[in-house]
Amino acid sequence: MKTFSLHYMIDHRLHVLQAFAEYGTVTATAAALHLTPSAVSQQLRMLARDLDVELLRPEGRRVRLTPAAHVVLRHADTLRTQWEAAQAELAQQRADLTGTLRLCGVSSALAALAAPAVARLRESHPLTEPLILEEESADCYRLLLADEVDLTLVLPGPSAPPVTDPRFEQTPLLTDRQDLLVPADHALARPAGVHLAEAADQPWIVKKHGNDTYPLTTAACAAAGFTPRIAHQVKEWYAVSALVAEGLGVCLIPRMVPLPRHPIARVPLLGDPAPARRFLTVVRRGSAAHPLVTAGLEAVRTAARTVGEP
Repeated sequence: MKTFSLHYMIDHRLHVLQAFAEYGTVTATAAALHLTPSAVSQQLRMLARDLDVELLRPEGRRVRLTPAAHVVLRHADTLRTQWEAAQAELAQQRADLTGTLRLCGVSSALAALAAPAVARLRESHPLTEPLILEEESADCYRLLLADEVDLTLVLPGPSAPPVTDPRFEQTPLLTDRQDLLVPADHALARPAGVHLAEAADQPWIVKKHGNDTYPLTTAACAAAGFTPRIAHQVKEWYAVSALVAEGLGVCLIPRMVPLPRHPIARVPLLGDPAPARRFLTVVRRGSAAHPLVTAGLEAVRTAARTVGEP
């Protein structure tokens, strides 16, 4: 969404303070903002000086936000929301829907939801130019706050902000059932389905880090009463399928992911509740009324109705 960035309209040092509140250390904040730690520290000191308050307080080897910092952050969230709403209202005055809508999400959501949504958006609004980025859900939230994307398709996990977070508008989009993926000749390859607990003694294939699938897998297995033994750490679905086909392990596979042409079986999981991924659409609070974001959300919801249960 090509707009006049809020970072130019609102003191950029507030964005640095917000990032520090998000990441917890000067070093992590610097990495997220592509700054040096000394630049982050300097900007926070200058902001504290200009506001005539203490924003950070030493605590052991780290620094913590003060009560005054939390007051500033609360008002910074309000300023951000008001600026998003102002841009949305200004955009509503234009006759044509134009601009770049930036969408972000995990690969399976981009294939099943973003791709048809973008095609529909370009057909109905030919002057728009969508841009798609593949990222894990935690990075989608970060990119939204950095004003680098406008609409995200996320899988809320342990590191996701709560639905009450005032910076975002998070809306349920799609429930995507998960199945068990096993070799075609496996004892669990039963068309009628199996209970997840029956796979407790199997080796599992899932990448642990930088992968939304891992916390979903471990949570589903924990609900079934076991901890999966991770035998291989692979993320890309075609590679995972190839390993499963060779008998190297099993995994959970979402319904929306098509099966590669390997000798494998997708086995329905029985029980209530059955393992599932629950997608949300997330935008910056105040931006949903922007015509371009509104059109993107509607296109994504239309795509979701064709692939699963909203």
